[in-house]
Amino acid sequence: MRDFLQSFVYAGRGIATLFARERNARVHLVAAVVVVAAGVWWRIESWEWCAVAMAIATVTAAEAFNTAIEALLNRLHPDRDSAVGHAKDLAAGGVLLAALGAAAVGVVIFGPRLWALVVSPR
Repeated sequence: MRDFLQSFVYAGRGIATLFARERNARVHLVAAVVVVAAGVWWRIESWEWCAVAMAIATVTAAEAFNTAIEALLNRLHPDRDSAVGHAKDLAAGGVLLAALGAAAVGVVIFGPRLWALVVSPR
């Protein structure tokens, strides 16, 4: 049981390191805070919260995987190498795909609400 609980400590340390050291992770975090605040403001529905939570988790996880891959490859192969560059590009592309998917969720959930503000401001 102790090892199981210790795994949460390690995971928490990894998450803290991600946000402390990675600029893009902090950008994603700020975006997540803004989206959550917008969700609270507009009182989005339960299913919308599920979609928002999954989008935030997916982007954050993709950023963590990308960071881990880059750190490992930089350590194993510090010199410029086309195969390493290719792997890093693929990992970064995964983050971009996750972010685009999250943006699509945002457009579906918040787009009509934002449009209503533009068309008929209160």
